[in-house]
Amino acid sequence: MPWDFWLIFFVLGVLLPWRGRRRLQKLLTLPQMTSRERLLLYASTIAFQWLAVAATGWRAWARGLTFEELGLIVHGRGRIFLGAIVGAATLGSLQWLNLRRMGRSSGKSREFMQALAERIFPRSRVELVSFMALAATAGLCEEFLYRGFAMAALTRTGLPVWSVVLLSSILFGLAHLYQGRGGLVSTLVIGMVFGTARIAYDGMIPVMFWHFAVDAVAGVAGPKYLLRPGPPAAKGESQRSVAV
Repeated sequence: MPWDFWLIFFVLGVLLPWRGRRRLQKLLTLPQMTSRERLLLYASTIAFQWLAVAATGWRAWARGLTFEELGLIVHGRGRIFLGAIVGAATLGSLQWLNLRRMGRSSGKSREFMQALAERIFPRSRVELVSFMALAATAGLCEEFLYRGFAMAALTRTGLPVWSVVLLSSILFGLAHLYQGRGGLVSTLVIGMVFGTARIAYDGMIPVMFWHFAVDAVAGVAGPKYLLRPGPPAAKGESQRSVAV
């Protein structure tokens, strides 16, 4: 594997999880966040993900990875469209039910998710629109990084398909380590589902829609089930899954 691919894997497997944990620790030290701070958080995350995709795509194409290898070719539009819609509806529904279950649970895990929700989930229409842009970015960028580049690069090394799916899913789970052990495990499982679908559909277009659906539902259902009720916040203040 070329040195630049090793560097990208180091960033995905070490630097990104470390960065996510550090940002979370910083957020949790804040008693509350204003709407402006939340919008800046969304904007900086969007910018960072597109920058990561630009750098990764540059090295991938420089090393000769094709659109086919990266899963960017559509094979059978009808089949892809149906898979995208059905999968998005199914996973979105499961995400909604999971957030509702979390909202009714108790214990440390509930307290952690509530503290996270109060800092990152949208509380106004403007924030929700921005969060949807973040969800769309995650669906495009994270899928390119983990189901596109990572799986293509690992496949080129001659690894069996099952190990390609597993290793890319571990990287995906580590990127969400900031959500705690439960977030790591659940995201790893989702990554395996997405990786298997990427192979089954011979492309990652459907899983981009699925990823967006999971995060978009989190932006709508998360505040409903995880935020503590309280008095309206002052103007300019913030009054949100578990985003993949």
